[in-house]
Amino acid sequence: MSVKYLLTEANEIAIKRFIAWQLQQEITSKQMTKTSVAKAMGTSRAAVDRLLDPKNTSVTLHTLGKAASVLGKRIKIELVES
Repeated sequence: MSVKYLLTEANEIAIKRFIAWQLQQEITSKQMTKTSVAKAMGTSRAAVDRLLDPKNTSVTLHTLGKAASVLGKRIKIELVES
């Protein structure tokens, strides 16, 4: 594996960890449960568990957007110079 690939993978993991942490903070501050978030998103508790798993980087933008909306937030993504 190349160094560039490893850096990209590490960056993806770091971003997912941060997003999972932010989502968990919002869930806690709104005194919601994973089950209530899942119900509001129209999904399963297992899907919310995957969303909040800091090591699971295979979450879709659609799922992130639904979770953000349920929490009164929105997703903002931007490309930056590397």
